[in-house]
Amino acid sequence: MSELTLFILRFGFLAVLWIFVFVIVYALRSDLFGHYVRRGADTGRDRGDVVLNNEAAGTAFIPPAPTAPTEDPARTLLIVAGAREGLEIPLESDQLTIGRSAQSGLVIRDEYTSTNHARLQLWNGGWVIQDLESTNGTFVNNQRVSVPTPVPPYVPVSIGSTIFELRP
Repeated sequence: MSELTLFILRFGFLAVLWIFVFVIVYALRSDLFGHYVRRGADTGRDRGDVVLNNEAAGTAFIPPAPTAPTEDPARTLLIVAGAREGLEIPLESDQLTIGRSAQSGLVIRDEYTSTNHARLQLWNGGWVIQDLESTNGTFVNNQRVSVPTPVPPYVPVSIGSTIFELRP
């Protein structure tokens, strides 16, 4: 085998090795810090609508126009199963992020929860949960969430090994 061929093989192997290292670093970075989400030009914001994106399903959810709420929304999140069972969290703001990240409003540390797993948001006088492209999914009443889904009081929501309910 000539020296030129040997040099090209060595250089190619080194290039493949570095590509492998960069792919691993990118995967670790996205798991630790989340994915960067770019907003498209047509997201409905020119009409003043709030848009909840679900890029995994390739759709955008534009909720209906706000109406007067018929009843008070739930103001407490109660964990009914999991490592933090019995914990009550008052829902003081209109949004709560859930995941392993320290920046989440509800931190769930188990191997089935993603860094940025789901978002619970007050919309139209009721709570809506949105899965943030998690690996293992978010379930409302044992149904996997693929688009932002309303969460009525006393209905179980599963994230990883934790189950919680909203209470008035």
